[in-house]
Amino acid sequence: MAMDRTSVNPWSWSAGLGYDQGVLVSGVSRTLHCAGQTAVDGEGRPRHAGDMAAQLALALDNLEAVLGGAGMALGDLVRLVVHTTDVDRLLEHHGVLASRLGAATVAPATTVLGVTRLALPDLLVELEGTAAG
Repeated sequence: MAMDRTSVNPWSWSAGLGYDQGVLVSGVSRTLHCAGQTAVDGEGRPRHAGDMAAQLALALDNLEAVLGGAGMALGDLVRLVVHTTDVDRLLEHHGVLASRLGAATVAPATTVLGVTRLALPDLLVELEGTAAG
């Protein structure tokens, strides 16, 4: 049975920002809960200190790698939690996230959280996702 995905948006404003308030899924055979992905290389070393756009892009690459390891892709995301040490800077670079999700034709239910710091001092953003398929 194929996954059926229905956007749940009691208000229209969030769809204009590229995310859904809720995503109702049925016919799911698998669910993947991804640990937070950050801007680290294959050895776990932080990259792009101080560069929010580059860190966001690498965190997305790493999230895609985890999804790919399960035979999934960004288009299978139903939930995305974005943790950042600087919400204003993240919003300045929202286009990095929006363009990648838009290219995957997905608008996962999304939450953005401002945090004091992440696991490693140079990290600015962490992406935690849930995918279904």
